[in-house]
Amino acid sequence: MKNFLKNNGLWILFAGAVISVALALMSYFSTTSAPLVNAVNVMVSPFRSAYTAVATWFNDKQNYYRDTTNLLEENAALRKRIAQLEADLRQAEDDRKENETLRDALELRKQRRELELESAMITERSVTNWTSSLTLNKGTSHGVESGDAVIDGTGGLVGVVREVGLNWCTVLTVVDTDTSLGAQVFRTKDLAIAAGNFSLMEQGRLRLELLPAGCQLLSGDLVQTSGLGGYYPSGLVIGTVEEILVDDSGAASYAILTPAADLSSLTEVFVIKSFDVVT
Repeated sequence: MKNFLKNNGLWILFAGAVISVALALMSYFSTTSAPLVNAVNVMVSPFRSAYTAVATWFNDKQNYYRDTTNLLEENAALRKRIAQLEADLRQAEDDRKENETLRDALELRKQRRELELESAMITERSVTNWTSSLTLNKGTSHGVESGDAVIDGTGGLVGVVREVGLNWCTVLTVVDTDTSLGAQVFRTKDLAIAAGNFSLMEQGRLRLELLPAGCQLLSGDLVQTSGLGGYYPSGLVIGTVEEILVDDSGAASYAILTPAADLSSLTEVFVIKSFDVVT
């Protein structure tokens, strides 16, 4: 045995080394790819990274486009809904105003049964340095005549009919310079004249003139039509006293009146076609 090892020991060591190297190589290649496959993977790895980046960018853009499209569709739907709600709100406001006008008209007819009223819509306004007038959609075919008084839904005096056509009429408002009405202070019963004035017309005001001596007016006093002469019904509210002044001579006082009717916002009025004189 000793002779065998002595004579063949070098070959045995060489064989063991070869076997060891073979085992090592087998172990290495069993845990990694084949050399050719590994080389291919090394070469395509940058392209694989680029593809992944492009795919990720494309997916992000696709998701962004989808989200943007959804938002645009949602915004369009919301805008449409808002427009519908605004239309509904405007209609509700119109209905409210109409109902309010109808209630006022009903109440007015109950309170002033002696008045024969014709409702009319305002179709045009004319406010210049020389006149303040309204055009209504009622005329002679509806029994409207020149000189008829016109009031709002609360009984406030709007003006007097000046011209009449078949289906229209023109009304000079209480602040027009050609308007002059017999008036009475409700609190004191003093008689006077309510008349339009050039300097006040642009302000939507009128004057209460020819006040009796010693008249004790107060700011806020209510002024109505006197009904004297039978031209207009009595008790129509012309306006309220805003300010008491003295004329240039210093001998007489007059008052500035604010009209009871809101002339700038009226849409419907009532023409007094006839009335019974209340005694």
